[in-house]
Amino acid sequence: MDSLQDYLRERADAGLIAWRCQLEAAERFGLSIAEVEAVILDNGLLPARYQRNRQMISVEQQRRLFASKVAVVGAGGLGGYILEQLARLGVGTLVVIDNDVFEENNLNRQLLSAPRHLGRAKVEIAAERIAEINPAVTLEPRQVLLDGSNGARLLAGVSCVVDAVDNVSARLEIEEVCEKLQLPLVHGAIAGWYGHVTTVLPGDRTLKKIYRHWQGGKGIEAQLGNPSFTPALAASLQVSEVCKILLRQGRLLRHRQLVFNVFDMEIDEIEF
Repeated sequence: MDSLQDYLRERADAGLIAWRCQLEAAERFGLSIAEVEAVILDNGLLPARYQRNRQMISVEQQRRLFASKVAVVGAGGLGGYILEQLARLGVGTLVVIDNDVFEENNLNRQLLSAPRHLGRAKVEIAAERIAEINPAVTLEPRQVLLDGSNGARLLAGVSCVVDAVDNVSARLEIEEVCEKLQLPLVHGAIAGWYGHVTTVLPGDRTLKKIYRHWQGGKGIEAQLGNPSFTPALAASLQVSEVCKILLRQGRLLRHRQLVFNVFDMEIDEIEF
């Protein structure tokens, strides 16, 4: 019987392996979709789903994304869009950490929410969604709050952490955990028409500077609410930062806070 490598090379079209061929290879050789995808990329080929990536991301870089593990803390407004985009980008392993369930007030903006999902765990729905849109991606659901006592265990082996929580105290705790574990952190926050994004590397302590005047309680999100569009915008900016971190290219939002105001269509930058 042909080897998997020969099987794939014979069926490649302009360096691309169609989804149908990937499925057939998994069945023929008794492998998972993820295992077949790794072999495709190791042989300099590209799953056809990523063909629109290759003008900006090489096959070697696509392989690096697939070999990466990213943790997303929060699976709500920001987190749902972040998980979706990371999976479609081709990041191979995602850890999603959230202890919440879907409620009706989530339906206006949270990508993973739907009336049929009310009362179900957000991480459970996230796992189902990612398996549907990109079965080559492994999603590890963790229905728990991340804190100093469990951070090392929950974030074991990850390359990057994405902050998608909705309160200041949790953000500051995530920054502390990432500092101890020497992990890069991509932070985003939204409120009404506004939002901001920044990237924090170990030692920067940028969130402590951003929230230096916080005196407890929920942030401004509780006052301004959140529509459907600001989570998508902030999440897209966060995912672009994650991509640059994993590929080690581009200029990061380090020591800089990108602040957007879509009511007046203004974008500002604050340096730290």
